[in-house]
Amino acid sequence: MTVIVRDLRPHDRQDAEGFTRVRHLVLPFMLHTPESVAYDVLHAHPDAHYRPLVAEADGEIIGTAQVGLAHDSPEPGQGYVNVYVHPERTGRGAGALLVATAERRLAALSATKLFAWVLDSPGNRAFAGRRGYRPSRSAHFLRLDLANGVLPPLQEPPAGVELRSGSDFADDPHPLFLLDAEAMADEPSDVAQEFTDYEAWLLETWKHPLFNAELTSVAVVDGRPAAFSAARTDGSTRYGTVMTGSARAHRGRGLAKLAKNDSLHRARAAGLTEAFTGNDGGNGPMLAINEWFGYEICATEVRHVRELT
Repeated sequence: MTVIVRDLRPHDRQDAEGFTRVRHLVLPFMLHTPESVAYDVLHAHPDAHYRPLVAEADGEIIGTAQVGLAHDSPEPGQGYVNVYVHPERTGRGAGALLVATAERRLAALSATKLFAWVLDSPGNRAFAGRRGYRPSRSAHFLRLDLANGVLPPLQEPPAGVELRSGSDFADDPHPLFLLDAEAMADEPSDVAQEFTDYEAWLLETWKHPLFNAELTSVAVVDGRPAAFSAARTDGSTRYGTVMTGSARAHRGRGLAKLAKNDSLHRARAAGLTEAFTGNDGGNGPMLAINEWFGYEICATEVRHVRELT
């Protein structure tokens, strides 16, 4: 069986479905749809050079790779390659071909350091190690049973705080952009990010097909967003929290926790049955909050780094 690696064709429904299928088999705790896969390619920032790859065998997509540059980082030359292969199609060389193709492309874009998320299993870590990638920080995927679990009761906002939905900012989401940028700047990560491009944020976050403004909750103080919990849904029964954070001036007041609880209750009332989120392995306070909500760790990834010479 011959395996070939090629670009994902975002306008090809079968390509988008094949990419989504592999990602769901490997990462069932992340939200993907064919529409979101195609959207990510067609609306990526030009400086990201985002070009996902697929490995194909006898007409079947058996592997995928997200490939691009961290264009919003203050440090130039940082690229990423995240490879996932169909669990029943391993051992055919698809992963190695995807990595090699991605590395050539990123090197041609002057990338000098590559980052890769690797599922935390002996086989996956050994695969990365053989290709010169060294382990760095870890991150957890967490799941919450919304249908049968018990959420903390809804809390009354403290004096001077109002809870609103993201859809209340539909006419002018710029205040949410500013809050998201501030919260993201302080997220623990190997790759620093600077959100400065509002138009790019509108495309990649606010207008993303998975983003759900109605289930996004925002704590407002003195008329300005102070904390938020941003929600995505897959159009069916799955809900994901993609970012929860507070403005620096309002941290330590429990406002992010308040917003997330409100969002989870909104999601359950809307008929969503599973909730997913991610948690940096070194972010103990956020992990404790997620455990308080009832989330359980369902998988771990380890970020690996390779210097290109």
